Amino acid sequence: MKSEDDKKPQIITFGCRLNRYESEVIGRHAEPLNNVVVVNTCAVTAEAERQAKQAIRRLHRNNPNLRIVVTGCAAQLDPEKWSSLEGVQQVLGNEDKLEAKNWTESSLASGNQVSDIMAVRISAAQLVTDFTGRTRAFVQIQQGCDHRCTFCIIPFGRGPSRSVSIAGVVQQAQALVEKGYKEIVLTGVDIASWGKDLSDQPVLGHLCRDVLKQVPNLERLRLSSIDPIGVDPILWDLLASEHRLMPHLHLSVQAGCDMILKRMKRRHLTSDVQKVVDQLRKIRPDIGLSADIIAGFPTEDDRLFKETFTFLEQQAFPYLHVFPYSERKGTPAAKMPAVPVEVRRERAAQLRKLGKQAAEHYHQSLVGKSIRLLMENPEGGHSEQFAMTRLQGQAEPGEIVLARVVHGNADEIIAERI
Repeated sequence: MKSEDDKKPQIITFGCRLNRYESEVIGRHAEPLNNVVVVNTCAVTAEAERQAKQAIRRLHRNNPNLRIVVTGCAAQLDPEKWSSLEGVQQVLGNEDKLEAKNWTESSLASGNQVSDIMAVRISAAQLVTDFTGRTRAFVQIQQGCDHRCTFCIIPFGRGPSRSVSIAGVVQQAQALVEKGYKEIVLTGVDIASWGKDLSDQPVLGHLCRDVLKQVPNLERLRLSSIDPIGVDPILWDLLASEHRLMPHLHLSVQAGCDMILKRMKRRHLTSDVQKVVDQLRKIRPDIGLSADIIAGFPTEDDRLFKETFTFLEQQAFPYLHVFPYSERKGTPAAKMPAVPVEVRRERAAQLRKLGKQAAEHYHQSLVGKSIRLLMENPEGGHSEQFAMTRLQGQAEPGEIVLARVVHGNADEIIAERI
């Protein structure tokens, strides 16, 4: 039996899909180390930071001999705060965590390593071919963000937008398909900005087209979160004609009120979202649509919240991801007149209820239709539309099953194998 000191690194991940992808990179680099726990933090909300601190304190309390390494966006923004916690041996910046040289015993003993993320200009492809416990794989295509939404601290934790080359993305995708993955998700901080820093300035549609063309054995390609105005003409064509590009988009909407969107310094208005949603449903009638929404943004009074509620009610997004506004020190929104916390939470609850109603209606609209279900466990997984699906009977994880939807409720659809 291995002693406590012989245990391989454990990685605890908070936050976005990109963080989960990077945790896989870390896991590969840190494999030679023993008795180490890596906490990959998120800085999107104060709650995410609180949970990470709580995890670190619990780890140290349960085993004071553990060597804790803290990385991620929260660590990048304030390394001293995290290194002062008991049990933390080292803090690594967001760029530093992806370099193999920083995951050695000598590096671990050398103190904090947090590079200036704003000076980084290149995003190298990371070849990850195994995603622990997952049947879909992620490919990082882009890092950082050049926009300055008033509520968001992430550009200062991730640095400027920088793209992975088409060749690098194709290489990753091909390697994953050869490992047996049937679905790949293209992910990043702001994937709609992919290509703008490359010499010929291609757009996201170019990348999707080339991946599908050059990796013909890839069965399913999916996109992570994208700005509503980020759907370029080539991507529109692919959504209309390419069955391997999944009928699901996660839109970074944030509000359904033009005044709030302007105060957020978003690049779209509600009319832009409306046009995109209408066009998506026209070309892919069965498309599943997700949306990120912030409830209780500063200055949001009852009238402005009602505008968001009504807009979301009209759009009927089946998958609403609602977050009560969380102040981020150093952002312009943190200085704006605040909405009481209890009001934020109550409004978030109203919007989540609205989302559940839309999900139930959407899932019921799928009844009788055929789906191709990617099994994530023996009981079910996600359909092409990213509907959580329970299969009557069982199949092997990783298998794509042709099935017919027989029931839908607010949480899932139920399907039988054809």
